[in-house]
Amino acid sequence: MSKASKIVLTGGIILGLVSLGVVAAPILNSNSQGSPVPNSTDVTSVSKDLEGFYSQKPVWSDCTGSNSKARCGDIEVPLNWAKPAEGTIKIAVAINPTANPKTSPYLLMNPGGPGASGRDWITENIDSLGTEKLRSHFNLVGFDPRGVGASSAIKCYDTKKTLDFFYNPSPYETGSAKDIEFSKKAITDFGAACLKNTGALLGHVDTSSAAKDMDIIRAVLGSKKLNYLGFSYGTLLGSTYAAYFPKNIGQFVLDGVVDPTLSPSDDSINQLIGFESAMKAYLADCISNVSDCPFVGLTVDQAMDKVGNDFLKVLEKKSITTTENNRKLTISSGFTGMIAALYSKDSWQYLTRAFNEFFSPVSRDGRIFLLLADSYFEYDDTTEKFSNNGNEAFKAITCLDSRESNSVADMEVQNARALKTSKVFGHFWQYGGLACENWPFAVVPGPTDYSAKDSPTIMVVGTTNDPATPYVQAENLAHNVLAHGWLLTFKGEGHAAYGMSNSCIANTVDDFLIKNKLPAKEKTC
Repeated sequence: MSKASKIVLTGGIILGLVSLGVVAAPILNSNSQGSPVPNSTDVTSVSKDLEGFYSQKPVWSDCTGSNSKARCGDIEVPLNWAKPAEGTIKIAVAINPTANPKTSPYLLMNPGGPGASGRDWITENIDSLGTEKLRSHFNLVGFDPRGVGASSAIKCYDTKKTLDFFYNPSPYETGSAKDIEFSKKAITDFGAACLKNTGALLGHVDTSSAAKDMDIIRAVLGSKKLNYLGFSYGTLLGSTYAAYFPKNIGQFVLDGVVDPTLSPSDDSINQLIGFESAMKAYLADCISNVSDCPFVGLTVDQAMDKVGNDFLKVLEKKSITTTENNRKLTISSGFTGMIAALYSKDSWQYLTRAFNEFFSPVSRDGRIFLLLADSYFEYDDTTEKFSNNGNEAFKAITCLDSRESNSVADMEVQNARALKTSKVFGHFWQYGGLACENWPFAVVPGPTDYSAKDSPTIMVVGTTNDPATPYVQAENLAHNVLAHGWLLTFKGEGHAAYGMSNSCIANTVDDFLIKNKLPAKEKTC
């Protein structure tokens, strides 16, 4: 699951399958430890200062985690792609071999984020990756992009301060001078802590660098071509890779599209539209089909008003104590928990329970909203730990990739756009220009052209009511950005489509990845 680009609360910002295909199947050899090692690949086409990276032979060993078959290793990449001699960082990689690994091609995946761990998906969640047909055909490979997880990683705050930064809002009136100053200081302090505890890596976790790292992974695994199946933010990694290395592409699938050509302000408004649409779809379903729906008897618009007045504005005025270890539900964690439940139709049942619990006239409680927020942020209150550094990495990567303008005039225009777009959610989608206030490093420009003119056909998958990456972005990437895009549409709800439950989507994607087979015309499932 990938995160919303940003969740804007009061005057600040909380948070704003790749397959390796081959011309000839690579052979898994053994090193001195008996671990699988892919063939080497030709490095004559790369510059001399990169040859060592492209020809390296990592040591592969057993992984920790529930997948006993998985093999793990680290691949070295340059810290600074513009100056490879400056130093190296490690990229953590995990491989799940097929029953016949020596004759099977590789499949490298990225689950999104930014900040999500592809390595952990291989070592802990292999059965949820794609389809059985896909898992039996490919040696599946996951990696943690630079700055993430087991790779050379971003570190900012300790757990207590991280929890406070993401869960607790400004104590001042929304949009007031004190509120804005509070947010500026909070984000400035967070960035300073990231720099202090991470060092130079903080300035090199941009998507362009991560996409270039993928080409080293391709080469080290002995693959001539890269087939890419990326989810959400993984689509941005994929389209960036395609822009830099169009001739290295085999089969590419991008599902749940982040449009690389959108401005940060337009991307924010698109996402606001997406979450508002998903919320209305949930409310319509709840009112019509759920016996204990707390919005029964209301129209969808009236139900939206109830969400705004009886939930969001209540929390904006005062946090409430929950029965979850007496923890507080704030406007920050409440809004986040609500948004988290909109990523999948399967989660709507929990949203209904959460609203019923909150609206209870006898004993108002925000426990379920808080647990939904914990799931989103991957925080475990029993251990008082985050499961990974994904939240910190998300902020660091997005702040290097792009930023909204922080000029007062531009923010006022954007604030007005948000309010016009959604009278309920727009109030909490303000001051996006503060998201990276005083970030220690400037934006790292990406490619100037994402058309990938020399690539083969790239499959783009879009869901018509995707809340986090709206369908219009898939349409634009497939039809207007990529020179050879092909759009597969899922008519339904939720964020991303492949590997969920729709056999039409699954069979079409599998046919493309495994057989290089496409229907005669673009398809809707």
